[in-house]
Amino acid sequence: MANTKQAKKRAAQNDRQNERNRAVKSQTRRTVKATRAAAPEKAKEMLPKAASSLDVAVRKGVLHRNTAARLKSRLATGANKAAAKAD
Repeated sequence: MANTKQAKKRAAQNDRQNERNRAVKSQTRRTVKATRAAAPEKAKEMLPKAASSLDVAVRKGVLHRNTAARLKSRLATGANKAAAKAD
């Protein structure tokens, strides 16, 4: 338990940041999951939104930039393969 004024302030800040990070991370997960599950044509349309969501998570410090780059690459590869397969 926090005893000093500074420790109490830090505890409150940590709670706020944790809540924000959880919201950003879950929104990103939802977007990526929806893009993966979408039909090939729809996945191509959803790709920019998913990439943007990942970029937001990186800007806010929730994800590492290389993690986001890897996920974006895998999403694009999967969408391109699915689109090629559908044609």
